[in-house]
Amino acid sequence: MLKMTRLTAAAAVLLIAAATAVIPQVAPAQTPSPAPAAQTEAAAPAAAAPAAKAAASARATEVVDNPYGFQALLKGSDIVAKITLAILAIMSMGSWYVIITKVYEQYRMAKQARAADKTFWTAPSVREGAEALKKSSPFRFIAESGLEASGKHTGLLGNVDLNEWISMSIQRAIDNVQSRMQDGLAFLATVGSTAPFVGLFGTVWGIVNALTAIGIAGQASIDKVAGPVGEALIMTAIGLAVAVPAVLGYNWLVRRNKTAMEYVRSFGADLHAVLLATAPKSPTRA
Repeated sequence: MLKMTRLTAAAAVLLIAAATAVIPQVAPAQTPSPAPAAQTEAAAPAAAAPAAKAAASARATEVVDNPYGFQALLKGSDIVAKITLAILAIMSMGSWYVIITKVYEQYRMAKQARAADKTFWTAPSVREGAEALKKSSPFRFIAESGLEASGKHTGLLGNVDLNEWISMSIQRAIDNVQSRMQDGLAFLATVGSTAPFVGLFGTVWGIVNALTAIGIAGQASIDKVAGPVGEALIMTAIGLAVAVPAVLGYNWLVRRNKTAMEYVRSFGADLHAVLLATAPKSPTRA
């Protein structure tokens, strides 16, 4: 019995010794294995970051050509569409030229009106006051017309009442100034009323050509229809872009002309009174 106990104790000691000898060898073999995996996971984002940056920069620098834009309209349109675009371009340039020049003329007239109020009415005579104004001033033109009427009241014109004759001469001069102020406004009105229809004609013509091409090709998919129809509708947008500034400019310039002509008519009325007061008295007929 004692011998069996010793044998059991010896076997237990040998098992414990074998376990302690095996475990340190297995542990070092298993512990290094997670390190490469961690390094691989850490290296993956580092390698993916430059690739993501390169893709983002490529997307930022990529230029996408629009196959349905204005350039495609110019390249694919026929001679009728090009003539329509040329007409709209001429209308637009003419409208902006009229608007800019009329605004400058109205500004210059307002400046000349201030000069007339400052220098003309303080002059010793009507002729000296007219000579003090610039030759291009409409107020000088009206004053010279009144002086000419008061000096030409002879012969057959002497039978006309001096008051009426001077009034008629000044009114004709004012009408002449108003006619010059309205130059170009008829063009703006014409462009504002016809440009949308010119653009609509280009749209209809483009849609007809697009449908003809689609029918010949035998394909009616959305990519085949959207391009030609979209290019045709650009004509309508261009027509509206030409007409809207012309209409707004016309209304604005007409209102400014009314303000400017109020100064001209006031000047003419005051000049009429001055000329009647300074005109030589005609002898009374028996």
